Amino acid sequence: MRGTQFAELSVFVAVAEQASFTRAAKRLGRSTATLSQSVRALEERLGVRLLNRTTRSVALTEAGERLMKQLQPLLEAFDEVVESVNEFRDKPVGHLRLLLPPLAATCLLDPLLAGFLLEYPEISVELSISMPITEVVAADFDAAFRRGDRVGRDMTAMRVSDDLHFVAVAAPEYLARRGKPAVPSDLCAHNCIRLRLPGGEFLPWAFRVGESVVDFEVEGSVIVNDPELALGAALEGLGIGYTFDEHAAPMIADGRLVRVLEESAPPTDGFFLFYPTREKNPAALEALIEFFRASFQSKKQLAAGPA
Repeated sequence: MRGTQFAELSVFVAVAEQASFTRAAKRLGRSTATLSQSVRALEERLGVRLLNRTTRSVALTEAGERLMKQLQPLLEAFDEVVESVNEFRDKPVGHLRLLLPPLAATCLLDPLLAGFLLEYPEISVELSISMPITEVVAADFDAAFRRGDRVGRDMTAMRVSDDLHFVAVAAPEYLARRGKPAVPSDLCAHNCIRLRLPGGEFLPWAFRVGESVVDFEVEGSVIVNDPELALGAALEGLGIGYTFDEHAAPMIADGRLVRVLEESAPPTDGFFLFYPTREKNPAALEALIEFFRASFQSKKQLAAGPA
């Protein structure tokens, strides 16, 4: 197959899978105009229309559906042939696309990513930070990080962190002005920094009351949709924030933030790495899986102390 034809067919498959020139362009790192030209050239070469285009959507024609059905197994086989060369390398090579929420980036990936890239210098990593975790395969990601091990069918989940703990925090100057809440119900008298989730609801503030964990309705003059902004507002003394203890730990250690209601903080699910279940993973993904498995085991052993 000539290089130009292969490139055009690859673009066609990407557009068809994404049902969008815009999404396919983001996936391939190219402009929508370039992709449109490639598909148009392919259609002219074959003498048939492959895609029906409107201003809002892209759909396969009957000819496009037939071509797509025949192309997908061929391209998958091509990827497998290229991937097989990795077995002859001392270190795997490849490109990983990872999906993760903001707090996973801060609490989990930041401390480990440099070590992974140092150990595997020929693997490149593309990170997509997103609050909602979309379907990994459908969005063309290799793997994702999220809290909890509840995953869809044909997915594998691997724990990569211990359970986490939410905690309320405030700057010393705020507490000097407004006092320190003694029990969760005292929050009604405080300015609480609320985090709005993608669905429009607020992140619930959960605290342990007796043997139960209770969600408390809080109010405040600051509403954000990003955990870093919430933490920044707390650092500025604007109110009490609610975040992972692991996220706020550096600011607590240097005295810029103070834990409040610490004894009432409940644990919550830790982070898991999840990826498609298959007989054999690409070498770059397998390297990532083994790296995080080893890092988590090492952390557990250090926490346990000498045998």
